[in-house]
Amino acid sequence: MAIEQAKISVDDLQRGMFVSRLDKPWTRTPFALQGFYIRDLEEIRQLQKYCRFVYVDIHKTVGSAGVTLRRLMNASSASIGQGRGSSARTVITIPSRPVVISHKAYPPPQPVQREANTARKLHGQILYGMSEVMGLVASNRPLPVQQVNQVVEDLVESVLRSPDAFAWLARVRDKDEHTYSHSVRASIWAVLFGRHIGLTRRELVQLGVATLLKDVGKLAIEGEVLQMKQRDPRSELEYRKFVQHSVKMLAADPKIDPEVINIVRGHCERHDGSGYPSGLRGDKIPVLARMCGIVTFYDEATNPRGSSQPVAPSRAVAKLYDLRGIAYQEQLVVEFIQAIGLYPTGTQVELSTGEVGVVVEQTYDRRLRPKVMIILDREKRELSRPRLCDLAEVEDREQKLIERGKMSAQEKMSILRDIEPGAYPQVDAAAVRDSYLFRGGRLGQLLTRLTK
Repeated sequence: MAIEQAKISVDDLQRGMFVSRLDKPWTRTPFALQGFYIRDLEEIRQLQKYCRFVYVDIHKTVGSAGVTLRRLMNASSASIGQGRGSSARTVITIPSRPVVISHKAYPPPQPVQREANTARKLHGQILYGMSEVMGLVASNRPLPVQQVNQVVEDLVESVLRSPDAFAWLARVRDKDEHTYSHSVRASIWAVLFGRHIGLTRRELVQLGVATLLKDVGKLAIEGEVLQMKQRDPRSELEYRKFVQHSVKMLAADPKIDPEVINIVRGHCERHDGSGYPSGLRGDKIPVLARMCGIVTFYDEATNPRGSSQPVAPSRAVAKLYDLRGIAYQEQLVVEFIQAIGLYPTGTQVELSTGEVGVVVEQTYDRRLRPKVMIILDREKRELSRPRLCDLAEVEDREQKLIERGKMSAQEKMSILRDIEPGAYPQVDAAAVRDSYLFRGGRLGQLLTRLTK
């Protein structure tokens, strides 16, 4: 099935348009996604810097922009092109009502350092709590439901104040990380996601608790089956029973919120009906369960089993994006990517200058312009004094120079790409985290030098 596209000048772009193709290769732009919805003016400004026109998917474009484009299409007054390779993908429409989104439900985030100590303390409490939960489940004793709910409520309040503080803890691995840290990381991503789309506090707690407890049923599965890298059909069927085991364990406790059980029951279902245990599809899957499925996939993609380091976020995002409209609802996939940013806090990046650093804090109204701690110079040599670079402020200064004719748009500093952790041994993201968030941490001298 061919994709119908309209050739649009970058000066005529509007929010809600789905950009499916550029007038130049994607690799020559900072856009990591080959196809995305325009969500804010910053994305339009970025497109205007790199392109003269783009191709917009008429049928995926939403809102008033979509109505206008389809009206022009029917009148045969739009320039239509065919996307390269577009006929190779068959598009299957699965009934799915749009999820109500509210990006302004909560106040702007506080500075990350203000929340860092609280977040670190809570993270330790969650890890300890999960250790206790797993021990109790293994011995068939009641779950500490009240304590789990309380720690997730505290997590929600912390993320509402400053998402970046917990994003650091989800992104950067420590050497003594526990085996159940996947559930903890996924729970953090879930609450970050929920904050972004404007879930209520109660829904955030339900989603956080469910994501934290979704794997308790794996204790009822043979360890040999859990550890298999490639499962044969019989082993795969045995593995999939963990969902029913989790539901049964949680349902046995009358203090567990029924909505938490519904999320756990549905988090392995897939948009196209290919999931389990019931093969639900589209709107039959609860919204919070769909979100739990997305964050679970993302964390497993960024932290492959058996790997000592997480992978670059762009790889995980690309895998997730390829499954939009198939395994996961497209709208929610796009919103999740918007929630974490193309370069999540803790990501190692290379700048257009050749310098290498770590994203230390997001700029929430300009996601492509975070704050970066630069560790290596353009020759990839370690700096004697790491340098904090606020790309949003840099862009503002450079824009003034461009307006005065003192530099060209092509010379502007930007993030060129993200880097696999471990590619440069001199870059220790955990050390950067501790020095940036916690003055006096194990590399407190780094921040001391920076602020002299």
